[in-house]
Amino acid sequence: MAGRGLLVLFGSQTGTAQDTAERIGRGAKRRHLRCRVEALDSCDVANLIHEPLVVFVCATTGQGDPPDNMKMFWRFLFRKNLPAGSLCQLDYAVLGLGDSSYPKFNFVAKKLHKRLLQLGGNPLLPVALGDDQHELGPDAVVDPWLVALWDKILALYPLPPGLEIISPDVRLPPKYTLRYLPEDSPQPNSDLLQPTAPRAAPCELHPFAARVLSNRRVTAQSHFQDVRLIEFDIAGSGITFSAGDVVMIQPQNCPEDVQQFCQLLRLEPHRRFVLEPTEPGTALPPLLPQPCTVQYLVTHYLDISCVPRRSFFELLASFSTNELEREKLQEFSSAQGQEELYSYCNRPRRTTLEALWDFPHTTCAVPADYLLDLIPRIRPRAFSIASSLLAHPERMQILVAVVRYRTRLSKPRRGLCSTWLASLNPEQGDVRVPLWVKKGGMKFPADPATPVIMIGPGTGVAPFRAAIQERVALGRRGNCLFFGCRYKSKDFYCQTEWEELVTKGLLTLFTAFSRDQEEKVYVQHRIRENGRLVWELLSSGNAHVYLAG
Repeated sequence: MAGRGLLVLFGSQTGTAQDTAERIGRGAKRRHLRCRVEALDSCDVANLIHEPLVVFVCATTGQGDPPDNMKMFWRFLFRKNLPAGSLCQLDYAVLGLGDSSYPKFNFVAKKLHKRLLQLGGNPLLPVALGDDQHELGPDAVVDPWLVALWDKILALYPLPPGLEIISPDVRLPPKYTLRYLPEDSPQPNSDLLQPTAPRAAPCELHPFAARVLSNRRVTAQSHFQDVRLIEFDIAGSGITFSAGDVVMIQPQNCPEDVQQFCQLLRLEPHRRFVLEPTEPGTALPPLLPQPCTVQYLVTHYLDISCVPRRSFFELLASFSTNELEREKLQEFSSAQGQEELYSYCNRPRRTTLEALWDFPHTTCAVPADYLLDLIPRIRPRAFSIASSLLAHPERMQILVAVVRYRTRLSKPRRGLCSTWLASLNPEQGDVRVPLWVKKGGMKFPADPATPVIMIGPGTGVAPFRAAIQERVALGRRGNCLFFGCRYKSKDFYCQTEWEELVTKGLLTLFTAFSRDQEEKVYVQHRIRENGRLVWELLSSGNAHVYLAG
């Protein structure tokens, strides 16, 4: 068994690549291969030269960019001074997850495959390019590719004598065991995020618990969309940012959902437990205190409002003692059942909690040990920062449109993070939000003479508010903003602020209120009407143009 090992590395932004990597990890366990599944940035890249067999699963984000959790790996791999044959002992396979409606479809996977070849790696298979646009989603490519991958791997590393592939009907052990503590064991001080004196700048593993100072609705009460301007106190956090940067916020589930979930699964919210890894060497999940209460786990960690993936139904089916429910769950987790699953889950945006409601006999049989295998963790959400430290020292503001829409399900769909943020009332005491800052993709010109043309309809105006505040504080003119919304009287965010700057000659503002007249008028109409000015700024002023939606 000594040499039969596989390393699965993923670069994932929304969790799909991680879910697929974990699926490959389970396949390896069924074939008695030792297997580690890790984010690309968590593994020591220098050790790749000692790895005989690696499968890379990577998503492509934005305009052909690598996901955040593989950026360091990416920079290292493309260093000019890496010797050509440095990976000659590596057998590898690359699985890409992308969306063919973007011009740089699966760019990261293609480029990674090419670079590993350059460094002497030996590809087991051609690169696989999963596509979100396919009617069956990425699985249309992933499923057959995995069949071919296991054939290749078992040819290289045959099963040891006397061992069979573990049947899909046999449930694999959970990643962790949940060991409940006696009711009378001493309580820790608090489950809550304590604002700590930061060791370094806050980050995903060490967020800063920022106090909410204000939470103001900036659309008229009669307007269909609730948009908030929320201000945080970041004094003492060590956080710095400039215009164009992004704040990451770690949301939590609402108390009603947490209560329902605990009732459905017959969990006692106030019971305390410690997690114990099933296999030695498995790291404990970050951000979960040890010991932890069930309430904390469900509120802050388990993403019970996400749309469940195929792997959720596969594992859920293995707990089912009810024949009807089990048949349906098995259908949802089969390759043939993917269209059916899409109609049940993705199209109506059904949540994990709602899916559990639909399979009550199975749900109450789910062992607590499997909760972390069944339900992914809550992902942080990104918001453009809408203020400048030069205008508001020790403060940070964001502009949040509360996500609420209808599908064929009777209950309206709600965005987890925006709904939670909108519910926070700083007048009811000390309300805190875990956050940290990331560099954004927008850089504003360093030369004070360079004019900027900013096109920001709706909440897309957020990063430009930060930029305008910053530029005005630095005495920079040449600020031109095209803003669009529906009605001047209902959703013209920051109207008085813009008008004051216009009066002082610090801002040129063009507005498009699409519904205030018969003919709809959008920002592109205003740009066309003011074509001469725009061209002048571009041709003789060397202006930079920024667009955010």
